[in-house]
Amino acid sequence: MGAMRTELNFANLSDIKTELIAVMAVDAQTDKGPNAKPEPTLLTSDEAVFAATSAVLASGEFKAAANETLLLHSPAGLLAKRLLLVGLGPKAKATVHSVRNAAGTAVRFAKPRGIRELTMALPEFTIQPYNACARAAVEGAFIGDLDPDTYRSDRQDRSIQSFQLAAPSAVDQDSVRDQFNEGVIIGESQNFARSLVNEPGNKLTPTVLGQRAGQMAEQLGLKCAIFSTDKLRDLKMGAFLSVAQGSAEPPALIVLRYEPAGVTDGPVLGLVGKGITFDTGGISIKPADNMEKMKYDMAGGAAMIGAMRAIALLKPRVRVIGIVCAAENMPDGKAQKPGDIQTAMPLTPDKPGKTIEIINTDAEGRLVLADGITYARQLGATHIIDAATLTGACVVALGMINAGVFSNDDAAYERFNDGLAVSGEKFWRLPVGDEYAEMIKSDIGDIKNTGGRWGGAITAAEFLRVFAEDTPWLHLDIAGMAWVEEAKPYIAKGPSGIAVRSVLEWVRSFESHR
Repeated sequence: MGAMRTELNFANLSDIKTELIAVMAVDAQTDKGPNAKPEPTLLTSDEAVFAATSAVLASGEFKAAANETLLLHSPAGLLAKRLLLVGLGPKAKATVHSVRNAAGTAVRFAKPRGIRELTMALPEFTIQPYNACARAAVEGAFIGDLDPDTYRSDRQDRSIQSFQLAAPSAVDQDSVRDQFNEGVIIGESQNFARSLVNEPGNKLTPTVLGQRAGQMAEQLGLKCAIFSTDKLRDLKMGAFLSVAQGSAEPPALIVLRYEPAGVTDGPVLGLVGKGITFDTGGISIKPADNMEKMKYDMAGGAAMIGAMRAIALLKPRVRVIGIVCAAENMPDGKAQKPGDIQTAMPLTPDKPGKTIEIINTDAEGRLVLADGITYARQLGATHIIDAATLTGACVVALGMINAGVFSNDDAAYERFNDGLAVSGEKFWRLPVGDEYAEMIKSDIGDIKNTGGRWGGAITAAEFLRVFAEDTPWLHLDIAGMAWVEEAKPYIAKGPSGIAVRSVLEWVRSFESHR
């Protein structure tokens, strides 16, 4: 599958020669009465587009509902072969994020119809600012273009070859171009993460995940080091090793560094990802139903690798260390057992590592993250964010609408929350605190790796907070959001790539410290 070509164009819509031109519309109806009718309103000033669509808009056939589509062939007065209307929903609710989804919807409309090139018209009014719409539209196009059918023997490459964004000539063209270029980088980086998550466990082992991260780092000028069992032993990463010990596949500790020229002080951000390339649950084995999806248990690690890719290309003025703890969780004769005591990595050689009572071997993500967080601190991280498909309890709490976010530092959280306005991803803050910490105290060691059924997402976060200590820290539990269970108009069923955009915005928020 070749990379989608992208282009920004400031020509009039009616003058653009293309297979398909997509124009967005909102429902401008403000009447809430029982007889209210939708008022689909095009977000363009192009008179030829108005003339070509006037009859169909008057018919009431198209209501401009979110991601609704209507196709017109050979539109009069346009050089484009087809005109596609894409709805954004009610005018009052339409945002930059609606534009992202509309672009994905247009791409996914074109793909099965054999249309290999399309032009999307940037909305001219209602949704501001234009430049943010440009970034969102390109991100949406990339997200819509990816399909998970990589290993089908009858696979037909239906990917979009060319995506063009048409912007009004009157806008600040440099600003729109900058945002357009950012959208390309971020969309490709999110898809990079999604393609990693899509790989089955027999193809993407911890070693291969390290190789893929290393290839990306080499191409983009990131420093990269990949370690395995011996290094984990040297670092006394007993928690991480305990998860890996039941598998024939060796673990991989992936360390990516972004060090912008001339930045020698200010914060160092640690991005820590759970990279369990397959999770059987270990001795506390999972039910067979849906276990095949456990190839996606490295989605947090993939998100951090995708974020590091975007960081390498966007070059924020802040130092970043990415750490992914990759392993398989398998139930062989060497696997750890419930009741075992493991010793986590010490922060300094003179300090003992925390002892962990293993209650459930399927609570393994927090074990690898514990050592990853400690290692990030040892390497100098002043602020830490981790991402993991950590708990089913988070899915019970928030469904598949929001991912969970936890923090020990309100200022770090506010930075993250502010960035959601740009990323468009949905995260909901859940609490941490000493009362929850009581639930993971062990009788035989320092802490146990699960606090029981109640508040399971919170006690998992509490476990990680033990290792973050006083370092400002955020934990993203993306278990319910990393996999799209049913295809949506703008994204295929399969990996979502969640957290790439939000982690990136959090990192960029620290640039002002320089």
